[in-house]
Amino acid sequence: MAPDATYYDEVRDNPEVIDPPKNEDMVEVSEQINDHTQLSAKANLADASSVRELLECPVCLNAMYPPIHQCSNGHTLCSGCKPRVHNRCPTCRHELGNIRCLALEKVAASLELPCKYQSFGCLGIYPYYCKLKHESQCMFRPYNCPYAGSECTVVGDISYLVSHLKDDHKVDMHSGSSFNHRYVKSNPHEVENATWMLTVFSCFGQYFCLHFEAFQLGTSPVYIAFLRFMGDDSEAKSYSYSLEVGGYGRKITWQGVPRSIRDSHRKVRDSYDGLIIQRNMALFFSGGDRKELKLRVTGRIWKEQ
Repeated sequence: MAPDATYYDEVRDNPEVIDPPKNEDMVEVSEQINDHTQLSAKANLADASSVRELLECPVCLNAMYPPIHQCSNGHTLCSGCKPRVHNRCPTCRHELGNIRCLALEKVAASLELPCKYQSFGCLGIYPYYCKLKHESQCMFRPYNCPYAGSECTVVGDISYLVSHLKDDHKVDMHSGSSFNHRYVKSNPHEVENATWMLTVFSCFGQYFCLHFEAFQLGTSPVYIAFLRFMGDDSEAKSYSYSLEVGGYGRKITWQGVPRSIRDSHRKVRDSYDGLIIQRNMALFFSGGDRKELKLRVTGRIWKEQ
């Protein structure tokens, strides 16, 4: 018994440290699983991209929504373009008829896609048939250039448009919530549908566009001044502004809420949402021989509590 006791004492006092076996097979399987996952993800992206290509109308190149039409050979077409091709398939020239591609419509219903304004900051993922509605209201969608003196096609976020207005359109930039501007025109009897002046004001950490122009109201030439907010309508409603023009003991005042630049310049102008001055009154305010327009428009912007 003594030798056995000595043996167990030695084992207890000097235990042998044994490294766990390196299971190379387990490592390889794990790597294969990870590779398979990555390949599956890539395959899913490729599949989604392929389906999106199938959902692209061959005529207008826009995404197709129900009803999606197809010819007898299976070529598809959006409902908006069907009347434009005179009921002939643009791919094979066969007659279209009234066949709907229900299979493609169902496939589209299973898709979830990122907003097209992802590069502007929208991180949402939306079902295919909800994506279009979201994008029409997405808070990250870019704004159109508010300059009305030309058909400018530039779009971007607010900071980009402010730089664009300053550098490319040479618009006057002012800081502060009150203003006093004088508008002069040598021949006020010529009235064109053109913007005379756009001024940008920076206050309350926001930007506002002051428009002043001449246009025809029916058969009468008039002048209008109005303010637009460089942001969404929900934010614009937090502000108010007033405008005043006058002279020789008379004045006209206007108070309103600035319209968002989401509303086009023409839409605001044609709704008469601003200070409107009849030409005879404008010439009276100008004084002199009434052959030159000299209007001084004052105003201020404030934030509602």
